[in-house]
Parts: sequence; C-alpha cells; structure tokens
Amino acid sequence: MKVCIIGAGAIGGFIGTRLAAAQACDLSAYARGATLAALRKHGWRLEQGGVLTSAPARASDNATELGLQDVLIIAVKGQALAAVAQQIAPLIGPETIILPAMNGVPWWFGRGVAAIGDEPLASVDAGGVIAAALPYGQVLGCVVHASTSTPEPGLVAHNMGNRLIIGEPAGGDSARAQQLGALLRAGGFDVTVSADVRYDIWYKLWGNMTLNPVSAITGATADRILDDELVAEFCRAAMREAAVIGERIGCGIAETPEQRHLVTRKLGAFKSSMLQDAEAGRMLELDALVAAVREIGLRLQVATPNIDALLGLTRLFGQVRRLYPQPSVNP
Repeated sequence: MKVCIIGAGAIGGFIGTRLAAAQACDLSAYARGATLAALRKHGWRLEQGGVLTSAPARASDNATELGLQDVLIIAVKGQALAAVAQQIAPLIGPETIILPAMNGVPWWFGRGVAAIGDEPLASVDAGGVIAAALPYGQVLGCVVHASTSTPEPGLVAHNMGNRLIIGEPAGGDSARAQQLGALLRAGGFDVTVSADVRYDIWYKLWGNMTLNPVSAITGATADRILDDELVAEFCRAAMREAAVIGERIGCGIAETPEQRHLVTRKLGAFKSSMLQDAEAGRMLELDALVAAVREIGLRLQVATPNIDALLGLTRLFGQVRRLYPQPSVNP
C-alpha cells in the first residue's frame, strides 16, 4: 500500500516514523523547507521515552514526483490546508483514501447534517476550495489523541497518548476503514474504527477548544488554567454553549464540563499545541478550533457569547503578534 504523509510535523512525523520503522507500507512524505531538508538528511526521527527511533525517508516537495497514492494522511495546520490541497492533486486517484489527522472542525463536517447545511464553513473552507480539491467520498474522519512536539524540524518528541480514532464521515463501518485501521495498528497505534467519528471529533473539540486558546493568551499550562476558578468557569461556560450546539447537530455529550475538566487534570501540567505554536512564533490554528464552532452556532441561531469572547480575544492576541491574519481593511 502506498501511503504519503502530507506535512511531517509533530503529528505527521509521529505517524510517519512509526509506519516507516514498522515497514508497514510504501511510505513517502510531501514536505517543504527545513522539514524536507531534515527528512532528506536524517530520515524519519522520533524520540520516545529517551529512545530515538529512526528510519529512511523518501520525501519531496513535488507531488508529481511522488505519484498516485493509496492513502494520504494529511497533518498540516488548518490554515495551511487550502493551499496544500491544491498542490497535491497528482497524489489523488479515484480510490485514494484521504485521512485528515488534524485538530478541530474539518472542512467536511457539515456535509449531510441538515442543521448545518452543505454550504462550506467559511471559517475552515472559504469558497469551498478544499472541498473541491479533496473529494468528500474519499475522506475518512480521524481524531488524534496524542501529545507531540517538534524540538527541531524533522524531529518529533512524543510526550503522551497513542490513540487514533478513524471512521466514515457518514457513520457506520466500511472495509476501507478496517483496512486502514489494520495498517495503523501495524505502526503500533491504538486504533478504534468508530461508527460515529463525527461525534468523536466534536467530543475532542469540546475539551480543547477552550484550553488551547486560553493557554496561548496566558502562557499557562493546563493545570494552572484549571486552578484559576474564574478562568476555569469561563472555559466551562464556553463548553456549555458548544454542548448546546452539539446536541442540535447529533453530537450530544453526556458529560458536564466539570467532569471533563477532571479528566484533563489527570494529564498534568502540559502545554497545549496552540501554546507551543505561540511560543515558537507559528500561526495559530484558531479557526478550526473556535471560529468554526461560532459559525455553526450562527447557522443554528444559538447564542455563543463566551465562545465569541474567546475567539475575539485570541484573534486579537494573534494579530498583534502577527500569528493570525490581520483584519481586512475596507477602502
């Protein structure tokens, strides 16, 4: 099976190194810049528990050179996907499985959900550019439960978590989902093939849509956010708004925000991915995590004052530091 990792950063490099080390497939990477140079020089590299795993890598910034693939594992930041999606057409055949291993609400999330509507969410796919390039019928949903970072380009450090959830966007089971699940298990991952991956995506989002941006703004680790009762209650208020939205779109959550925070506390003093991006001067992945939730709320006519405040504060924080697109200026 020919598999290509699109974006060999913290998550893409994690998955890629595991698959390469297991020799589970004919693996390649579509990468650019310093990451591409590192893959060509050092191969795949992953640090886990003080042990370095490495494997040879075939990598290119030319999709035509890599050729048609059986599986694309897309692990770029949400804000980069529209441009990347248009560059990887030579990798996609009529049977290619497209697996976006990304945070937040994916571009295809509203498809088939009457309450949201099939019109692309402008926050994650303005003008439907991604949907046009990545056919919905070839997509499998994915949720990544792992904490990784990139101390330097091409080198991934694994902190915790080893779980991948995949499934058909429309729900149910399929032979292709089971086949891809088996491939990922061969790479050492704890894989669940879900009958309702849309819910799994929303459930993860419900937990990290607040901690990520709050940590970026404040510089605080998760434990300190939860220790501050005023900040924790603000997060819970936003979560209650998102829970109302989830109920309306078939993703009702039985837990309370308080119960979810107890689970988060068990993870200790970790830095969210958005805090890591802010500290490294990288663009903030805010739209898929917060703006998309607000946009869905608007479509449903669900009031989201706390989510609105969270989006506005984090957006302004990012714009001041040039980590989020600047507001457009009308002539």
